[in-house]
Amino acid sequence: MACTCVIAEDEALLRQGLVDALKTAWPQLRVLAECEDGASAVEAIAEHQPDVAFLDIRMPGLTGLDVAAATAQASPGTQVVFVTAYDQYAVDAFERGAIDYLLKPIEPARLAATVERLKARRTQLDASTLADLVQRLGRAAPAVGAPEPLTWITASAGRETRLILVEDVAYFRADHKYTTVVTADGEALLRTPIRELLNVLDPTCFKQIHRSTIVNLKAVAGVIRDDSGRGTVRLKSRSETLPVSAPFMSLFRHM
Repeated sequence: MACTCVIAEDEALLRQGLVDALKTAWPQLRVLAECEDGASAVEAIAEHQPDVAFLDIRMPGLTGLDVAAATAQASPGTQVVFVTAYDQYAVDAFERGAIDYLLKPIEPARLAATVERLKARRTQLDASTLADLVQRLGRAAPAVGAPEPLTWITASAGRETRLILVEDVAYFRADHKYTTVVTADGEALLRTPIRELLNVLDPTCFKQIHRSTIVNLKAVAGVIRDDSGRGTVRLKSRSETLPVSAPFMSLFRHM
């Protein structure tokens, strides 16, 4: 029986390179979805329930670690392989946790060894192992040199250009090629696609809860769960509610 996988990598050339390398290393593997961001990966994994997920660690919005946490809930039978450009110090975290990883640039011999391990076992990423990995990678993060999060933006409200502190934003909503910025005082239009915003927002405060929505966790009053696994976010300063796709509900499991 052929195995299946989902690949998540935000760089198109690297994503295609991994697809091509897997065709050689594992001809029987069927790629069900190629995703360019974490949100798409979460949805694809929940929909397809693949045998394996290859996850780039650093992606816009939801990182590979975030996707892995959601995968443990939405598709517990899926094996996870992290793809990383982290240095050797961070790679030690993967090896201590006995977690499969591929170091960029991916070497054919390393990929072949990973494929053999995946074929030989059926293990899933448990919560304690993931938590330990996050902690270790957090200590390694300074070597990565991540940019400072965005603190303010300029957005249009009719003929007026408004200066908005990012901490005052309740949520961002995709609006075709642009993004609607929603605060307690109203709405404005930002000429930046929502996917690009994910690269510059503080990931500890802003989380993607739907393909078209990023919410400020500080603006959340509560989350209502329904029987289907989906949810609805209530806001502190706005009367409308925001839908949460089922795969993203893992973000609120402690609420």
